[in-house]
Amino acid sequence: MGVDTGGTYTDAVVYDEDARAILAKAKSPTTHDDLSVGIRGAIDAAIESAAVEPVAIQMVALSTTLATNALVEGTGRPACLVTIGFEPDALDRGGLREAIGSDAVVVVDGGHTSHGDEVMPLDLGHLAEQIDAVADQVDAFAVTAQFATRNAEHELAARDMIREHTGKPVTCSHQLSAKLNGPKRGVTALLNSRLIALIDELVATTATILEEGGIDAPMMIVRGNGSLVSTDFVRDRPVETILSGPAASLVGAAHLGDADDAVVSDIGGTTTDIAVVRDGLPDFSPDGAIVGGHRTMVEAVMMHTHGLGGDSEVALADRAVGPELEIGPRRVVPLSLLADRAGQVVLDTLRQQLDSDIPGVWDGVFLEPTSRVHNAKLDRFEQEIVDELGGELTPAGRAVRSSLQERAVRRLVGRAVVRMAAFTPTDASHVLGRQSTNNAEAARLGAELFARRRDRYGRAIAEETRETSAGEAISAIVVKTLVRRSAEALLDAALVRDGLPAKASTSALVAAAIDGTTRSSRLVAGLGVPLIGLGAPAATYYPAIGELLGCPVDVPEHAGVANAIGAVVGKVRVRAEIMVTCPRRGVYRVHSGIDPETAWERPQAQERAEELAVEAAMQAARDAGTVDFEIETTWVEKVIDVEGRPMFVEGTATAIASGRPNLD
Repeated sequence: MGVDTGGTYTDAVVYDEDARAILAKAKSPTTHDDLSVGIRGAIDAAIESAAVEPVAIQMVALSTTLATNALVEGTGRPACLVTIGFEPDALDRGGLREAIGSDAVVVVDGGHTSHGDEVMPLDLGHLAEQIDAVADQVDAFAVTAQFATRNAEHELAARDMIREHTGKPVTCSHQLSAKLNGPKRGVTALLNSRLIALIDELVATTATILEEGGIDAPMMIVRGNGSLVSTDFVRDRPVETILSGPAASLVGAAHLGDADDAVVSDIGGTTTDIAVVRDGLPDFSPDGAIVGGHRTMVEAVMMHTHGLGGDSEVALADRAVGPELEIGPRRVVPLSLLADRAGQVVLDTLRQQLDSDIPGVWDGVFLEPTSRVHNAKLDRFEQEIVDELGGELTPAGRAVRSSLQERAVRRLVGRAVVRMAAFTPTDASHVLGRQSTNNAEAARLGAELFARRRDRYGRAIAEETRETSAGEAISAIVVKTLVRRSAEALLDAALVRDGLPAKASTSALVAAAIDGTTRSSRLVAGLGVPLIGLGAPAATYYPAIGELLGCPVDVPEHAGVANAIGAVVGKVRVRAEIMVTCPRRGVYRVHSGIDPETAWERPQAQERAEELAVEAAMQAARDAGTVDFEIETTWVEKVIDVEGRPMFVEGTATAIASGRPNLD
């Protein structure tokens, strides 16, 4: 069974591995306050549709966009970053300052040299004092120490002390990447800490559902590089699940159709994830995945992730002239979906607002506290909002009466303390008759309310005509805007893959070519390979995107559950790297763990590094959930010329273990 928990829907498929056939598929809305409801709904429906006994399920594989969405939307849990041995300006390198945001930071002396020698002892007493001062403000800790990949002693000592003092999860940067660049490892470790509780909840919830449903099978989860690992393996490394859903969709796309050369785009409720496939394989990002504007050191498929989805927030651009819209990156609950859940109260409220002669700034917007409100630390204005909501679904206009309260609402929504529902592309598609999954009347009312908004000159952004209502007019503009932004994102990914600068698609020439606005000149820009559209809304938007980019579009039969398919057909793939350095001529350091080994001959050092890499890869493969695997090893070294003589600088032994999950 493959299960994909996305921002909007949870999908499940039952797959016959021997026959390479999908026996059943099912969808259920993702229930963020209680993930079990959506997961149980999808699993139960798929089992019933497949007409198989639960005991027949031999493996359950999960993919998820929860981690990706949390980073894109900035809704991870609060964490504290501990840096050891770095200069103060290290916080301004590698995007670390931006990643920290408002989270706590602890700075202490210590660290090692590039050859693993201690620079200064770690003062655990001073560290303990600082940890105690922030422990009640955070859910987890991240630790990054200078040259921890060459000697992890200080990171491990800090981890043990923090766990003993707080009982909270601790992420060590060297366990996530063997590469240098401490600030960048710090970014990765901090993001990992923010995600631990989120992924732990997903794993624990799914395990309970499987046990209650009589499914006794190993559970795996998809990493950002498309490989499978056991859930125990990923509990401490949830950041490796960023881009899990998109990576699974690529694996699913390759399984569903001919993806030898194509641009694959997966549109969900929150994001659009794009990858270029050549010769049947996607590229891996050489510098780590970028998600939510943060560069990580997580091995992942080279994926371009944009905050464009069916459930993206639609807003009128600041200082807009005419219907100039902004879509995303924040996800909100579509009004059509809200009405299905909350019933008549939503429709009645929308009608009352539409009957008013004076449009309200917050018309068509609802607010509702989530379960996180009980543990949230709130400032004065945030508390006013929460008190006004009173634990109930409330029209936003009743709770927001000032600009300070408006900013408070944005903060509460960003921290997932309050959920917002508003007009979205999904609603626009319902108005235009392109979707019919939810309440079309709520979508229509929301569109009519949104159409009453005014631009900077006080003019309505959409007018009623003899042929169309104002709601239909603005809905067409919303869909057109999403199609145009998606085409730009797709073309940008293709241009980058062809070696052209990022954001080349936003140049005036390319924009004119896409929009066809020239008369005296002839400009052409588009995709030179097919576009494979994945995700539930793919059939709604991608034919129009293909027309704009002049390329054929393939939306496979099971495109709506490609992530779940990719989860169940994937393989375990783990990597281990051991570095060898040369402190001085004739002395070689093999770096593994906390005590670097010394060798006196380069071949001896290489042999020992390869041996340790294989041992680590074998253990990681077993921990990841496979016992039948193959191992591939490589050795890469850096040698420079010094006065006509070669000098060894460093070498890296890499071992990669891969195989299908163990189903026993």
